[in-house]
Amino acid sequence: MSSVSDDDSVNDDDSVSDGHSVSEGHSVSEGHSASDGDSVSGDDDLTTIRVDQFLGHPPAKVWRALTEPELIAQWLMPCDFRLEVGHRYAMTSVPRPNTGFSGTVEAQVLAFERERMLRVQWADADPDSGVDWTITWTLEPEGRGTRLFLVHEGFDPDDPAQRMAHKIMGGGWRSSVMRGLEGTLDRL
Repeated sequence: MSSVSDDDSVNDDDSVSDGHSVSEGHSVSEGHSASDGDSVSGDDDLTTIRVDQFLGHPPAKVWRALTEPELIAQWLMPCDFRLEVGHRYAMTSVPRPNTGFSGTVEAQVLAFERERMLRVQWADADPDSGVDWTITWTLEPEGRGTRLFLVHEGFDPDDPAQRMAHKIMGGGWRSSVMRGLEGTLDRL
C-alpha cells in the first residue's frame, strides 16, 4: 500500500504522484530513437541523461526488477526499497572522489504508476556534494517485451564533479547497468 501525503494524488489507475509530470514538460524519448535494443541519447544536454532500452521481457517482470529490493541489489546497489511514496532508503556503492560521490545514495520514492513509471530522488549522503537528482523509469509494452526509458535529471553543468558524474553515469547506465538489469531479468 502506498503512503500518500497531502501533496500527493492517487489516481484510479493505481498510481500515486507527487504532483510532477512524468516528463517534466519533455517527452521521455524526445529527439531520441532506438532500435534493436540499443540505448541512445543526445550527449549535448549536460543536465540530463536519457536512455531508451528495449528489454525482451514483459513490463510486469521489468517492474519487479525495478521495485523488489533483492532484485535491485543484483543489478544496481543493495537497498531497502519499498514501493511507497515518501519512503526513504539508502544505497551503497564504491566512493568516487573524482565525481564527489561519497559511496552512499540517500533516495526517496517520489511517485509511481504500477508497471508504468517509477520516480525517485537521489542525493549524496555528503550534503556538500550538491547532488540532488531525479531518476524516472518509464515502461511501455512493445511486442513481447518492454521499452524502458530512463531520465536522470538534475546535473549541474557548472560543477566540474557533476560534469564528470554525468559522463561516467551516462556510460554506466547505458552499458553495465542495463546489462546487469537484463541479466537479472533473464534469471527470473
